[in-house]
Amino acid sequence: MIALSVNLNKIALIRNSREGNYPSVVAFGETCIAAGCDGLTVHPRPDQRHIRPGDVRDLASLLRHHPDLEFNIEGNPFAPARGGYPGLLALVAETRPQQCTLVPDSDDQLTSDHGFDLTRSAEALKPIIAQLHDLGVRVSLFMDPDRDQIARARDLGVERIELYTGPYAAAWGRPDELEPLFTRYRDAARFATDIGLGVNAGHDLNLDNLGRFARVPGLLEVSIGHALTVDALRMGMAGAVRAYKALLA
Repeated sequence: MIALSVNLNKIALIRNSREGNYPSVVAFGETCIAAGCDGLTVHPRPDQRHIRPGDVRDLASLLRHHPDLEFNIEGNPFAPARGGYPGLLALVAETRPQQCTLVPDSDDQLTSDHGFDLTRSAEALKPIIAQLHDLGVRVSLFMDPDRDQIARARDLGVERIELYTGPYAAAWGRPDELEPLFTRYRDAARFATDIGLGVNAGHDLNLDNLGRFARVPGLLEVSIGHALTVDALRMGMAGAVRAYKALLA
């Protein structure tokens, strides 16, 4: 079965609109776990717009009681420490997640919107990947469905890639645009699997488009936060997790 990792960023975003700790990111993490998710994802950013370093530490503590579940920390490895944000690698070294997904985002992006261009960033990523491996953390790179770029990811020695699915989601409902794009994702995932990489996926996957994308060969894991949180407004968080799990089954 394809694993569902629930991204809790939007719970933190709601919490940050008021003083205090309501809603509690950890409490919602517990709800997701009880509903059958396979792991939790967070994407801390230097501006701390949603997930904060304290949330990362608290969720790491929670998941130590659930060793069969995955903790996935996403982020930009090149973003410097700022204020209370110690930097991605420092957080990973402190909390030791099972997986770290490296993402080429920046503060001026509303959300992640492209994969790595490894013709430019491969050399800078090499020591970061080596450091993560020394910590015993599996490394995934956020990638577009591009065979040449995926081959470069393999050459860097990472274990997985996460396919950026924003374009697929944006094309949903327009078959002339969707079909060739889906073929591109399918072929990219098959190529990645053939050269020894595990395949994750994420960004704007929802209850409408996930079932189709789940047919991509070799797909191991999806990370979903925004749409799942929106669905939770009408069906509850536990109900939303179960609905996404049912699609992935």
